[in-house]
Amino acid sequence: MTAPKKSELTRSRILTEGRALVLANGFGGVGLTELLAASGVPKGSFYYYFASKEAFGSAMLTDYVEDYLAALDAIIARPQPAAERMNTFFNAALKSDAGSMADRCLVVKLAAEIADLSEDMRQILDQGVTAVCERLAQLLREGVEDGSVIAQNDPDTAAALLYSQWLGAAIIAKLSRRPEPLEQALADTRRRFFI
Repeated sequence: MTAPKKSELTRSRILTEGRALVLANGFGGVGLTELLAASGVPKGSFYYYFASKEAFGSAMLTDYVEDYLAALDAIIARPQPAAERMNTFFNAALKSDAGSMADRCLVVKLAAEIADLSEDMRQILDQGVTAVCERLAQLLREGVEDGSVIAQNDPDTAAALLYSQWLGAAIIAKLSRRPEPLEQALADTRRRFFI
């Protein structure tokens, strides 16, 4: 395995620092000066990697979606009943080292902000949500096969509604600064889906 090139490390640092700033302040709340200072790169270096702030946002969201799906895929690959894997995924939404889903989810943070701001960014998040829902539908189907999940008439629709419920719960948890909406979503998920 070869070591990453300096240019790859610099680009990665800009994206990592940028993601943290966007999670804290929103996309519109992050200025280029602040991003450059946090990532320790000069203005010219930023434009070497990204043609614009929107191009940076698209790259940041692409990386975020890839990371999110990779983490979900790792859970899906576990040799456990589907209900246990779903429980692991949703339980992680309540707490992790980075906080709850309300604190660390860029869909929760940016969906309303970027939907009218950038078509490219909107599409990246929308495709990411679609991919998550497809994976949840897969788990629902596997759960019926392994006997751990209650059969759904339409697993695709059930998965989309389930994820919508969680996004709504995360938004309400963020507004209220209380974990109860996410805790209620987990209890409801277990009640409606797990055998």
